[in-house]
Amino acid sequence: MNIIKNRYIYFAISIIIIAVGLGFMFYNNSQGKGFFNYDIQFTGGTSIEVSLGGKEVKNEDIANLLKDSVNIDNAQIQIVGNGESVIIKMRSLNQEERVALTDAISKKYSLTDKDYSIRDISATISSEMKRSSILAIVVSCIAMLIYVSFRFKNFKTGASAIIALLHDALILVAFYAIFRVPLNDAFIAAILTVLGYSINATIVIFDRIRENKGRAGKIDEKLINDGINQSLRRSIFTSLTTFFTVISLYIFGVESVKVFALPIAIGIICGTYSSIFIAGPIWYMLNNFKTKNS
Repeated sequence: MNIIKNRYIYFAISIIIIAVGLGFMFYNNSQGKGFFNYDIQFTGGTSIEVSLGGKEVKNEDIANLLKDSVNIDNAQIQIVGNGESVIIKMRSLNQEERVALTDAISKKYSLTDKDYSIRDISATISSEMKRSSILAIVVSCIAMLIYVSFRFKNFKTGASAIIALLHDALILVAFYAIFRVPLNDAFIAAILTVLGYSINATIVIFDRIRENKGRAGKIDEKLINDGINQSLRRSIFTSLTTFFTVISLYIFGVESVKVFALPIAIGIICGTYSSIFIAGPIWYMLNNFKTKNS
């Protein structure tokens, strides 16, 4: 597989996905929904736990009640057990809205006031924590840049790996924007987890390229292609093993686990893609740029 020759096709696929994500961000913001579907950890809000006593309930039914009674269409709905209770997290509700919502739910499921537990939640992720999270991502990228550059004795190698990591982060952001996955403290953990997984897969491929370079003596198109193709099966099989494990957590886990597992699963896919189709071609282009301008 001639990855270097077709590199602009792979670059274009990534650029289109990122552009679509940016488009969704600005469109949703223009509609008053915000760039992302922020969890109430970011914005604060109201949490209502409804005891249903095992009644049959569906997310769609609760979502429809929310839309009809208080005009909310982006609440987080978590059904606990086999309909034992449902937890609804949404923007802050005033007293009239709380009454309208509880009346609508009570009418549908024959409930009383004793079946409700309502509390207000303040925004727990402060501006300071947001800054600290961004700083953690920046510091981790700088540390990986230094490590990869030192390990391969080539700054361009480290730079190409970091550009591939930036690609992964942007794809994950696009995923959150397009599918309106709730953005909470798990987002930072997901980003860092994906970056760590992706850099590991990239280093495996770069190691093979370096081994081949020891025999060939120079970095050219054939060297990069050979190194990637020789590592291709290992990279794909390793990623599939991890992907199936994470997707099992998403399928069988509780809602709080699903919110974390799904971005990780997407991150594994885009991390594998960038390690194979993005990092190597960028390394080749950076070295080729040096050759052309020397």
